Amino acid sequence: MPTLYTAITNHGFGHATRTASILADLQKRSPDIKLIIATTAPRWLLEEYIEGDFIYHPRVFDVGVVQVDSLVVDREATFAAWQKIFKEQLDMIAAEVKFLQEHQVNLIFGDIPPMIAVIAKSANIPCWMASNFGWDFIYRDWGGKFAELADRLSEAYNHCDRLFRLPFAEPMTAFKNIEDVGLTAANPKYTADYLRHKFNLECDRPTAMLTFGGLSLQSIPYDNLAKFADWQFITFDRNAPELPNLVKANIDRLRPVDLMVICDRIVTKPGYGTFAEALRAKVPVVCLTREGFLEAETLIAGVKNYAEHLIISPQDFYEGDWSFLKDTLHQPLLSSPESLALNGEETISQAILDYFK
Repeated sequence: MPTLYTAITNHGFGHATRTASILADLQKRSPDIKLIIATTAPRWLLEEYIEGDFIYHPRVFDVGVVQVDSLVVDREATFAAWQKIFKEQLDMIAAEVKFLQEHQVNLIFGDIPPMIAVIAKSANIPCWMASNFGWDFIYRDWGGKFAELADRLSEAYNHCDRLFRLPFAEPMTAFKNIEDVGLTAANPKYTADYLRHKFNLECDRPTAMLTFGGLSLQSIPYDNLAKFADWQFITFDRNAPELPNLVKANIDRLRPVDLMVICDRIVTKPGYGTFAEALRAKVPVVCLTREGFLEAETLIAGVKNYAEHLIISPQDFYEGDWSFLKDTLHQPLLSSPESLALNGEETISQAILDYFK
């Protein structure tokens, strides 16, 4: 039985969901492949995308960015967490190499923990990765003591044998073998008619989804919804208040992508997964800016190029009257936004199948 070991960075939910969409496509094409997923992203989240069996292997190989919520980062806590990992790294590598050998892993796939490339080299197993950025890119922008950290991670990434570079990417120069692919994302499971009936939503009223990733935001100003009584809103925030024009959709394993088929626009923060799903669904994006996280700039540039959009500041969102809901959307900057490839998960899963064959 061919065995694929996948390591997913421990940062929010976005890396887990976009990688799970690749693994789901792979599993449908070849159900006999044994999947091992190393991550601390919750198992239930992976199961929302992957319908078949897989081995859940909770492991922490990187930090990502320690965050207060989906917009606010804690740099000092991030640096401290990396120092802890470096102290334990040799033992972690040895333990994981033993695990890989015991499970007769044929190929390692990552999104995008640097250490997994070092582990793969130690185990003499090919390592492939997929991402639109590396953590070295994020930390190098922070300067100071993070520059040395970035150099260390770049060196680790250099051991990767093949990178599938996703859209909205930084150059990713630490990788020596790069293949550009299309968007990776899941597809909606339900029809618009089914969802409108399920949530008692009217088809002639504008509908906006409020979605801010796995960490959400510290406080969403839901009071503004009263100013838009003619609108319908959807949230996945379990702590949201009960309001007549607000639907809580965190039931029955529904995902944001499933609800996009009934949305007129999405209000969100910069996130690859949400943007990829929105572009596939051709839903306009209202996006908050984000300071101190360089990937946000490449993501927002991508949205401007390919989607109907509005870019707003956190102040507009937290302190404004939400008049952006009535503002005219900006059109994509590129004259042919349809030129963006949308089949990245198919390209990557087929490459994995070709390797096993």
